[in-house]
Amino acid sequence: MLKNPVPYGRQHITEADIATVVETLQSDFLTQGPKVAEFEQAFARYVGAKYAVAVSNGTAALHLCTIALGVNEASRVITTPITFVASANCVRYCGGTVEFADIDPTTALIDIAQVRQMVESKPKGYYSGIIPVDFAGNPVNLEQLRELADEHGLWIIEDAAHAPGGFFVDSKGEQQLCGNGRFAELAIFSFHPVKHIATSEGGMVTTNDEELYKKLLLYRTHGITREADLLEENHGGWYMEMQALGYNYRIPDMLCALGLSQLSRADEGMARRRQIAKIYDAAFAGTAGIEVLGTNLAAITESGETGHAYHLYVIQVADRKGLYNFLREHNIFAQVHYIPAHTMPYYRSLGYKKGDFPKAERYYEACLSLPMYPTLTNEEQQFVIEKVIGFIKE
Repeated sequence: MLKNPVPYGRQHITEADIATVVETLQSDFLTQGPKVAEFEQAFARYVGAKYAVAVSNGTAALHLCTIALGVNEASRVITTPITFVASANCVRYCGGTVEFADIDPTTALIDIAQVRQMVESKPKGYYSGIIPVDFAGNPVNLEQLRELADEHGLWIIEDAAHAPGGFFVDSKGEQQLCGNGRFAELAIFSFHPVKHIATSEGGMVTTNDEELYKKLLLYRTHGITREADLLEENHGGWYMEMQALGYNYRIPDMLCALGLSQLSRADEGMARRRQIAKIYDAAFAGTAGIEVLGTNLAAITESGETGHAYHLYVIQVADRKGLYNFLREHNIFAQVHYIPAHTMPYYRSLGYKKGDFPKAERYYEACLSLPMYPTLTNEEQQFVIEKVIGFIKE
């Protein structure tokens, strides 16, 4: 038995992280200061997008995206049931209708073929947009989805909360980073402690669309602007105008300072995650009773390099509950991602029911996320592997 518990995910806070936060705490700004813009600019460069807007959390990022795109009571938006509920809830916040598409069981990503079938079965204009999710850090092939969206006048919000630094390979053989704005109007990221970049709470929206970028800035701060060239009137240096119904979705400077420090070693963390995944892959290869969730083929280069960002490492087993409890008895705290959104009481109250998306439901019955974070030691990982295989072979 290991001395310390092994969770499925864990933040990594260094002395450099602490120092940069303390420095910001001792500065003139705790919020709405220079670290916000620095973090935005650095993150935009990291994912290859023109613009980035830092916000209070990933859910706020999703909500701002739906507002900026004009989602309302007449909007119908397609997303996946295998995601955290915020991916769907953002549509409901604006009064829109959520429709789910089932998953590809090999990857647990949204089934693009089914999305096409849904869209083509309805008249043009019936659907407004699509919210694909880079689940577990496994990138959706947005090039394929963009082709469909362009044919039918749809927008795309890429939920890349699991995938900063991830990429897929397009039809020209070029790597397309998650959130780079090449195929989706908007993309969102989360900086929750178990994510690749931790700011305690926080989120980011990236885009290449200047008009959407300006809307995001406005809606992030109560719909208020002080920009002189945007004001309808100007009474003096103190003057500001509320030009839209916005929200307080700002993020403090000290959290952005932490984000900047974490971002500086993001590539190192990504490399370690992929190394951990390779060790798991090798250990479970050929083990009857353990199915590893597959990588999207579009996220694998010709040389075999993977664009999977590995926020999660997911296996599927017949006795998921038994394995979950067995691991907990040995101080390993695996987790389940996710309970299908359409089976939640709220979405059942809107007409969904168990059985609507059988592939998602079968996935849920068997899935388990094993420990995956850069500071997971080789000893801890081998202990996890030993216990998983030992349970399966009993």
